[in-house]
Amino acid sequence: MAIAHRAEDGREQSISEHAENVAALCAAFAAPFGAEEVGRELGLSHDIGKYSRAFQRRISGENIQVDHSTAGAWECFQRGQLAAAFCVAGHHGRLPELGTSDDLPDLPTLCGRMNRARQGRLEDYAGWREEISLAELPPQPPSKPLDDFFFVKMLYSCLVDADALDTERFMLNRDRSNLDTSMSELDRRFEKYVREKFFPPSGSLNVVRCAILENCLVQGEGQKPGLFTLTVPTGGGKTAASIAFALRHAKKHGLRKVIYVIPYTSIIEQTADEFRKFIGAENVLEHHSGVSYDTDENGDVRPEDRRYIQATENWDMPVVVTTAVQFFESLYADRPSKCRKLHNLAGSVIVFDEAQMLPLPYLRPCVYVIAKLVDQYGASAVLCTATQPVLGPVFQEFLPGRSAVELCPPKLASDNIFRRVTFRKVGRVNWEQLADMMNRQNQTLCVVNSRKSAKEVYGRLAEEGRFHLSTLMFPAHRRAVLEEIRRRLTCGLTCRVVSTSLIEAGVDVDFPTVFREEAGLDSIIQAAGRCNREGKRAAEESVVTVFQADIAAPAQFETAIGAAHAVMKLYDDLLDPEAVSLYFQELRDLSGKVAQDRKNIIGEIEKGTFPFRKVA
Repeated sequence: MAIAHRAEDGREQSISEHAENVAALCAAFAAPFGAEEVGRELGLSHDIGKYSRAFQRRISGENIQVDHSTAGAWECFQRGQLAAAFCVAGHHGRLPELGTSDDLPDLPTLCGRMNRARQGRLEDYAGWREEISLAELPPQPPSKPLDDFFFVKMLYSCLVDADALDTERFMLNRDRSNLDTSMSELDRRFEKYVREKFFPPSGSLNVVRCAILENCLVQGEGQKPGLFTLTVPTGGGKTAASIAFALRHAKKHGLRKVIYVIPYTSIIEQTADEFRKFIGAENVLEHHSGVSYDTDENGDVRPEDRRYIQATENWDMPVVVTTAVQFFESLYADRPSKCRKLHNLAGSVIVFDEAQMLPLPYLRPCVYVIAKLVDQYGASAVLCTATQPVLGPVFQEFLPGRSAVELCPPKLASDNIFRRVTFRKVGRVNWEQLADMMNRQNQTLCVVNSRKSAKEVYGRLAEEGRFHLSTLMFPAHRRAVLEEIRRRLTCGLTCRVVSTSLIEAGVDVDFPTVFREEAGLDSIIQAAGRCNREGKRAAEESVVTVFQADIAAPAQFETAIGAAHAVMKLYDDLLDPEAVSLYFQELRDLSGKVAQDRKNIIGEIEKGTFPFRKVA
């Protein structure tokens, strides 16, 4: 028997059994984007090279290195399946780049490895023909480089996840204990929770919040999969409204998962906690660098946590809450461990919370992958924020002819109940002056542009009730400090907080006054969302003071500050939708197309050389 794997207890798995298992999984994973047949052939061919005598000696214990992946890649390549050849060649290491037809056989490019096979420099693996039968699929026609690049990445994800899952199942002699709660059940749980918790609404603010949520439920059922925006003013119940749309939309259209993408771990922790209340902790995966899982006295992972750890590998959970860094870097990664999860994005609802924080130097690469998921992989994408970036022209480049549908009616978003603050511009102040202004307030928040500035301000505050927040804090420490801040705010105790921008995007706190160092208009408005959040005070008393620090702003803020200055000269009401729209237009014009793809990632892909490693 030609062996693929040998377990520690002596059990052996044949290559043909492993190939059939991987083929079935890979086909199922590729089905949502119409590549089921290619996926099956990919699974059957990926380990063909293990039929060589050299590999069989290796599996029997000889300490030798054997290249078993080039053989399967060569079989795919000869059949005109270029995408499959890339995937098989990289399924145990990294996706290779294409290279050129003149590449030497020892080069790690796909062309180099195909030249090695062409010259007969692979171990004889002909035994596969007796056990595995590959179909004659029509050759894959070349398409646009941006389409082909993404197709390879998604197909690669199907293969490496299927391969890893079957290998794990055999080696550990157990299947994963996945809990596959249906979207219909999750939607039912969510609606039951919010009906009992928030309805009937009390107070004018809650009336509008519930109207926005109700509208999202209706839209979730009524809209076909596509590209959406959800522009809800700060304090308008955006989190509940967005998950309401996502679950109802997934239920209606048979979409498989809800992926929630958030810029900061501080917001992720808060959002994941909310989702657990809505639909049950067993259905929510929180995946970011700050998550840790408990171990027992032997250092082993608790059985109840094993499922979550496994799900971080491939996002096989109904609802996933993750960071923008994890999401976008995975889509551009070239290694199996990073790419396993990607196929689960197809046919799913993907919500981008605080969408205005998509990084300007990588804006076009980010929009490109969102557009591809919507256009060719059956996903629905929701750009969710209080300050919607004007991304229409960028999306038109990659998703021509399809405009985003807004899920929150302008009438609800412009309700006067959301006008809860008054902006005041005070010009240049030094740290002593700023600390003096803060010390005169019993409860106040100051948001600055750097950790160094936060340290300077914090050191000048009166010690009683002063707090500092930054992304350098351990998650558990940050959560504890935020809980103490909320307690003091509720009890009316002295509470003066200085923070970097992590607090301003979605962190649920309510201060009487806020100070914000000059930044982009979106950042200023987000900081204002921490002031009079619940609308319990008069807007005239709830002052957001915008100041210019007595030091130069960090270089990465210069363009955003310049665009904000242009708008603030024309508008006193910074919450005016026209002001927000003008700001993002100014920002786009000031930065230019080149600055929106600083590393020329899109340009590299468009060359058609499949630059997987360079792009990663």
